[in-house]
Amino acid sequence: MPVRFGVVTTVHISHFRFPLVWIFLTVGGRMAWKWKYSPKEQLEDMSSLHPGLTGLQNLENTCYMNAVLQCLCSLSPLVQYFLSGKWNPALHQEIGESATAFGCLVSDMWLGEFDFVSPEAFHSVFGKRHPAFSSKTQHDAQEFLICVLDDLHEAFKQVRAQLCTRNSSGTSIITHLFEGQLSYAIRCLTCKALSDKPESFTVLSLPIPSTRVCSLQDCLECFFQPDTLTRNNQIYCHWCGSNQDATVTASITKAPQIIIFHLKRYSLSENRRKLSTTVCYPFSDLDLSPYISTSCNNNTEYSLCAVVVSFALPAFIGNALAHGADEACVGLD
Repeated sequence: MPVRFGVVTTVHISHFRFPLVWIFLTVGGRMAWKWKYSPKEQLEDMSSLHPGLTGLQNLENTCYMNAVLQCLCSLSPLVQYFLSGKWNPALHQEIGESATAFGCLVSDMWLGEFDFVSPEAFHSVFGKRHPAFSSKTQHDAQEFLICVLDDLHEAFKQVRAQLCTRNSSGTSIITHLFEGQLSYAIRCLTCKALSDKPESFTVLSLPIPSTRVCSLQDCLECFFQPDTLTRNNQIYCHWCGSNQDATVTASITKAPQIIIFHLKRYSLSENRRKLSTTVCYPFSDLDLSPYISTSCNNNTEYSLCAVVVSFALPAFIGNALAHGADEACVGLD
């Protein structure tokens, strides 16, 4: 079924038809915040409860935050990491306050004891590290998502001693789950010299064709199609010793376990026109093999596991099929 993003009018639930839809509403129930995580023994005896089916209280205009948190707290590998308690010993205490608050929020949402909980403590701690998000006003969901992932990465990253330099990014549960690698093949059109430029990513921002209806595959085709760099976009060719026209082609050299797509809702024209294109996407069997480098041996098929629907930003979060994700979580911002 097609899903229309960026609609200025009210979003109707009938637009979303997934095999299993979790719609989180902040009505009724109790609020709680416990600064602890659930022990393993408690997790093994939760069959009679409803873990994960917990809403988040809206703190005035923080729907962008709640939508992203609901999706992150529905990703099984990330949830398992926090509920197992593995995150506690790995935490860098001096910078891990917001990661601790996130872990406690995951715990409260998955204990199955509350109809909804308040993200007030997380919002307060996160706002201290990122003052732009300290107010309870509307913000960009994608910017918030990137800041949360960066915070969690910094809190848990491990850098090998021999590689410990100022620019070392290290590895963490975030890089393990979300980080992929792109390679840009750049060919000089004068001397035909070929060079590769690698780049890590956690979110792929995809252009949307300016049509009435398109598919996620159409957006991927736009992103990965070869492009010509000319005029002000020329590259410096070391073989020619000057700026030259070139072609650039992107490919995925490492496919992440969980891939996040951001759909660009604004055209690149001068008036920055907002696109109202209907974007259709599959619930399963999203095959990225046409965009994968031959050197990549990762699983390249994904199934939908979470969607953030925003009046300003849509995002698709897909989980590699090998990890058995078959649920869809909708975050309405």
